[in-house]
Amino acid sequence: MDQFDQNRIRELRQNLNMTQENFAHEIGVTFATVNRWENGRTQPNKVAQKVLKQLERKLRRMQRV
Repeated sequence: MDQFDQNRIRELRQNLNMTQENFAHEIGVTFATVNRWENGRTQPNKVAQKVLKQLERKLRRMQRV
């Protein structure tokens, strides 16, 4: 599974037109967690990586329609 770095996470969130708070709620983490990911202080664990990948796939499907 490819890793989600800070830029990929931010880009995904912005493409979904979500605030960090909304994005955090959507994926089941805190706002602070999303903020740390986007600022490069921490990286998502394996479970969060899987959720992010699913959300990215959902976005791709939405963009095709």
